[in-house]
Parts: sequence; C-alpha cells; structure tokens
Amino acid sequence: MAERKKSPLSLLVLSFALLQLLLFLNVRAVAPAPVTREAAEAQALLAWKASLESHSLLNSWSLHNNSNATSTESKRNSTCNWLGITCNVAGRVTRINLFNASLRGKLDNLSFSSFSKLTILNLSSNALYGTIPAHIGTLTQLNILDLSVNKFFGHLPLSLGNLTKLTSLYIYENSISGTIPQEIGYLKNLVDLRISFNLLTGTVPPTLGNLTKLTTLFIHTNNISGSIPQEIGYLKNLIKLELSSNLLTGTIPPTLGNLTKLTTLYIHENNIYGSIPQEIGYLKNLVDLELPTNLLTGMIPAEFRKLSQLGVLHLSSNRLAGKIPKEMGSGSIPLQIGALATLRNLDLSQNSLSKEIPSQLGNLKMLENLNLSHNMLSGLIPPSFEEISSLISIDISYNSLEGNIPKNKAFQEAPFEALSHNRGLCGNASGLQPCNSTSIDKGHLSKVHKVVAIIIALSISGTIFILLACIVIFFFMKRRTKHTTIELQEMNKGDLFSIWNYDGRIVYDDIIQATKNFDSKYCIGVGGYGSVYRAELSTGQVVAVKRLHPLEGGSAHDKKSFNNEIKALTEIRHRNIVKLYGFCSHEQCMFFIFEYMDKGKLAGILSCEGALELDWIKRFNVVKGIAGALSYMHHDCSPPIVHRDISSNNILLDSELDARISDFGTSRLIKPDSSNWSSLAGTYGYIAPELAYTMEVTEQCDVYSFGVLAFKVLMGKHPGDLIHTLHFPTGENILLKDVLDQRLSPPSGQTANEVISVAVVALACIRANPQSRPNMRNVSQKLSSQRLYTSEPFQTITLCQLNDLDI
Repeated sequence: MAERKKSPLSLLVLSFALLQLLLFLNVRAVAPAPVTREAAEAQALLAWKASLESHSLLNSWSLHNNSNATSTESKRNSTCNWLGITCNVAGRVTRINLFNASLRGKLDNLSFSSFSKLTILNLSSNALYGTIPAHIGTLTQLNILDLSVNKFFGHLPLSLGNLTKLTSLYIYENSISGTIPQEIGYLKNLVDLRISFNLLTGTVPPTLGNLTKLTTLFIHTNNISGSIPQEIGYLKNLIKLELSSNLLTGTIPPTLGNLTKLTTLYIHENNIYGSIPQEIGYLKNLVDLELPTNLLTGMIPAEFRKLSQLGVLHLSSNRLAGKIPKEMGSGSIPLQIGALATLRNLDLSQNSLSKEIPSQLGNLKMLENLNLSHNMLSGLIPPSFEEISSLISIDISYNSLEGNIPKNKAFQEAPFEALSHNRGLCGNASGLQPCNSTSIDKGHLSKVHKVVAIIIALSISGTIFILLACIVIFFFMKRRTKHTTIELQEMNKGDLFSIWNYDGRIVYDDIIQATKNFDSKYCIGVGGYGSVYRAELSTGQVVAVKRLHPLEGGSAHDKKSFNNEIKALTEIRHRNIVKLYGFCSHEQCMFFIFEYMDKGKLAGILSCEGALELDWIKRFNVVKGIAGALSYMHHDCSPPIVHRDISSNNILLDSELDARISDFGTSRLIKPDSSNWSSLAGTYGYIAPELAYTMEVTEQCDVYSFGVLAFKVLMGKHPGDLIHTLHFPTGENILLKDVLDQRLSPPSGQTANEVISVAVVALACIRANPQSRPNMRNVSQKLSSQRLYTSEPFQTITLCQLNDLDI
C-alpha cells in the first residue's frame, strides 16, 4: 500500500509538540537542585546573624566556595567549622554553644525549625533581649537549653512543654515575667531547672511534682506567691531546693520530709507561717537549712537532733518560741563565736552548755548584751571579759561559776539576780562576798585543800629533781648568753631578718621586748583570729607582728589557718603581696612578722577623710596592683593559690598608697587531681554567690570578690544592692558618674578612661555565672595595657553600656 502523505497541518502539530518537549527538558536541566537540610541550617544561622545588633565574634560565619568540592560539601564543611557550631558525621548541626559571645539582639529571626538534630543550645551570658519565641518548642531533640544571664523579658512560652528530652533548663538572671507554665511539668527527663532571678509571679505549679528526675530546683528571687505545693515532696532525687526571696505564704508541707537526698533547703525571705514540720528532721543528708525572715511560730522540732550532717542552721527573724532542744544544745560554747567581731547580742541561756566559758568571747569588742544563764557552765570567768567595754547588761545566773567577777561596769553594776545561783562568785558587785577566804564555799575550800595537799606531796618528792634541773639550766644559760652576746655584736650592723633562719630565738626576744610582751598600747588592729602590733626592733626597723589569739588546748582551726598562711607566703613573691619576714610557731604563742604598712587597711582609708588623698589615679593603681597579684597567684603559682577572702579589710597600703594583699589564713592551694570542696569562708558582701550552694573553691571565687572590691574603690563604699540592681531593667539607666565617690571631683581625660576601665572589669567580674567571668590574667592585662576608650561623653555613660563591653 502506498504511504499516505502527511498534511502540512499534521507536520505543524508535530513540530509544536517536539518544541514543547525540548523546552520542558531544558527547564529541567537548568532548574536548581533542592536546598539540602545542611544548607538550610547554614542559611538560618546567617539570617539570624544579620539580624543581630552585635556579633563581633561571629566572623567565621560565612560561606566560602571551594572549586574542588561540590556546593553541598563546601557549605557543610564551612558551617561545621563556624564558631560555636558542632555537627554530626552527616554534617547536621547538633550543638550551638555561643556562651559569652558578646551577642546583642533578639531570637525572633532564628529559625529553630531548621535544626531538627539540635541537642544543645547555649546562648547564656550575652545581651540578648526580647521575648523567647514560641517556635523554640520545635527543638524536640534538645537536651540542654541555656538562656541564662541575658535580658529576655515577657512570658515563658507554653511550647517549652514540647521539649520532652530536656535534662537541663536554665533561664535564670533575666527579666522574665508572668507565671511558671504548668506545661514545664511535662519535661519528665529534666534533672536541673533554674529560673531564679527573674520577675515571675503566680504560684508554683503542682505539675512540677512530675519531674521525678530533678536534682536541682532553683526558683528563688522572684515574686512567686501562694503556698509551696505538697507535690514538691514527690521529687525524691532532689539535692538542692531554693525557693527563697519570694512572696510565698502558707505552711511548709510535711511532704518535704520525703526528700531524703536533700543537702540544701532555702526558703528564707518569704511569708511562710505555722510551725516547722518535724518531718524536716528526716532529711539525714541536709547540710544547709535556712528558713529566716518568715512568720514561723512554735518550737524547733526535737527531730532536728537527727540532722547529723547539718553545718548551717539559720532560723532568725521568725516568731519561734520555747527552748532549743537540749539534744542540740549540750556540749561547750563554740570557740568560733569569738570570731564574730561585730556581734552585739549573745543569748545562749536555757541550754545545757557545760565546761568553762572560752576566753575567745573576750574578742567580742562590740558586745552589749550577754546572757549565759541557766546552763551548766563552770570554772572562772575569763579575764578577757574586762576588755569588753561595750557591755551594758549581763546574766550568768544558774551556773556553777566561781572566782572573781570582771572589773568592767556591766559586771560590777549587775543586779544580784544576774549573778546568783553559782558555786562561788566573789567581788564588789551587789550581794557578793569580797574575794577572800570567807567568800569561798565549802566545796571550793575542800577542792583548794586537795590541791594544796597534792602540791606539798609533789614538792617533797620533786625537790631533788628541781635542784638538779636548776644547776643544768644555769650552766646552759651561761654558755648561751656568751654565744648570744657575740651574735648580737655582729648583727647590730645589718638587717636583723637577713639571719632569720640563723637564730629565731633572738628575733623572738626582740619582738617580745619591742611590744612589751604584746602590750595593748602597741596594738594597731584586732581581727577574728589575731591582733596586729607595731614593733620597732633594736635595729630601728619597724615591722608588723600579727599574733594569733591563744586558744585553750590549741585550736585545730587556728593551726590550719596559721599553716595556710605560712605555706602561701613562703612560696610567693610579688610586689603587691605583703612580705613575710618570719614567724614563731610555738603552740602557746603563734605570730607572723610582716613588713609594716604605714597607711593601714584600704577600708580605713576609704571610710575617713583620708579618702581624698586616694585620688582617681591612685585608686586605679590600687585596683591594678591587686589584679596583678591575683593574676600571679592564679596563673603563675603551681599549684594555683586562691585567697578566698579578698576584701577592703585585707588590702594594706604603704606610705605611697601602693596596695598589698594580706591575710592568707583562709587561702587554698588548688590541686587539679584532688577535692577542692571547702566550708564557706570570706567576708560578707564579697563572697561569690555560687559558694552558697556549691562549696567548691575556684579561682572564680576570688574574681567575684575582686569585682566587688573594685566597685568599692570606685564608689568609696560597698556597692551593696547595686550588684543585684544591674540584673534588672531598672538598673539599665544608672549613670557611672552617679555611683562614683562623690567626695572626689569627676575624672576627666585619660583619668576618665582609667576609671571606665576599672568599671568595665568590675562589672565583668561580678557576673553571677562563674563561667561568664574573666580570669585574673585577662583582667590584669586589660588594666595594664589595653585601656578602654569610648566616644560617649563621660557624663552620659551608663553601667549598662559598660556591662555590654567585652574584655
């Protein structure tokens, strides 16, 4: 059959069809490949970076093409190498850690839904603000979320309840308001929850009782009201619970007695009323229990005797009545009470205290009222009580005390009732017999007779021994005197301490002679553990002698303090650390010999008219010198030395107003392979906040104390509540010029820049999070070489602006 001829119309249709096919295939050939999940993550991070107001540390966040790799490989490799970004083997982002990265801006433009593999998001210690976006709830694989120490405000999003794999949630130190969402109770894997230092209101949701894996729950320093839900008692793995500084009411639920792993319980500064449940006595692991400043009534439960691990019990400022359980009050008066130098009232009455009154109570130079009545105290009243001139009233009745009463006014004018019912007190006070033989009761007289009989017996049997001993001592001293005379003739020409190790006895004798055996007229300062004397030696050299208070039987604490100071000061040499010339370590007389500092304590200079002599330049040099000394201790000593008590009382000034760190009695050597846990030490107002719940000694403890001290140097007084105000919006507009010491003229020019530098490092050092503080080497370098300059007029600079600067 002949082939049919195709019509022109058919050819036209066929040609059009072929053209359409070719166009379709061409479009498919040039169409872009779909965006990979890795690329989507990179784009999400770059979009967020572009929206931030400050991101100077994110310079590595950029895409670089690699001609030898595919586009996908190039983007994957560059993203995984960005600062703070960690990827898995497939190139997906699993961790974003931008802790303390100087970021300022919001989270709104960060597409959380792009990060389906993210397990850790740490944005703490930045200047991020705004609300926490609801779409954060799309991070369903998240284990750790840390948004702490920022400036977030608004409410906590309900979508947090979607993050069911969370083990740690940190949103503390922001300005979050509103209530705690009950949805947080869905996070049943949560181990650590910290939402303290915010503006939260409402009640504690009972759903928190579902978080049975919790070991740490911090909700303190908010405006939480209502009662403590009994469901908190279901958290049997809880170790630390802090609900303090809120507006809580109601009673303490007895179910808290179920928390047998608890070591720390803080509910202070609330409006809790009712009695303390006896179930608290079941918390056998409790170390720190603080319930002060509430409305508690009733008695202290006798079950508290079971708290064998308890180190801190604080119940003041309540309405408690009755007696301290005798199970808690037997034993002797603690010697450590003598270290409470500012104590004004001491009432230990109605207990079962026994043994003698420790002489260390004589160190309470500001004590006004003393009540030791109704105990079982015996022995003599320590002569050191005569030195307490501040005493107004005393009551030592109903004990077994004897002997002469002190000669100060409070004892001499005390009513007989305050002295009665003792074994044999005597003196010139009302109702007492004069101190002679008739005033001693029969029991005491019998005791004296026995003592005399023993002495006579011993005297007869020991006469020969004593005579022989005297002969030996005579010949020994004669030989030593001759030897000492030759040595003194040789030494009078030089520095006495150049031969300190040659014959310490000579130095000891010189100290005793120079201070008239530590006469009070040579005393230039009294501390909790010792007194300081000015001694001019036979060579004309003036030194400071720090003598530790002698304690009955020897105090293990004082010996440890003494040895700590020796260990620290004999191993370090720095121009801003006080020089140790020598020491005497006899058990009955322990003292140090230091270089003498003419201007005394920094605290004393700042509190008097001498502060005018300490101008801005000198104050800057004081701060810089202390920073240099701490940097040396932390980074140039092996092992590092942590002072633990940096305060204005432990900084001394020489005649040129140069600073020296002193008082190393509480210092610690930080050993990386051993435990660095310790009891709380330091000066109130300078102690790092984390020590309240960690008790771990680190260099960052000194850093915080240094920050407080730097502020005191700038302000002329302790910063007090200013430290806490800085964390809230109300503190954002505080001008630097308004917090400076108003006794001095405002700084200008280069001096103003130096003052700004001190303020910047001080603000960085007092950050609540220890990891967000700089180390002392960085601080010292910043103050020594890298001065901070600002284009802002000094009069308009706010602390908030300086707080945002990175050192």
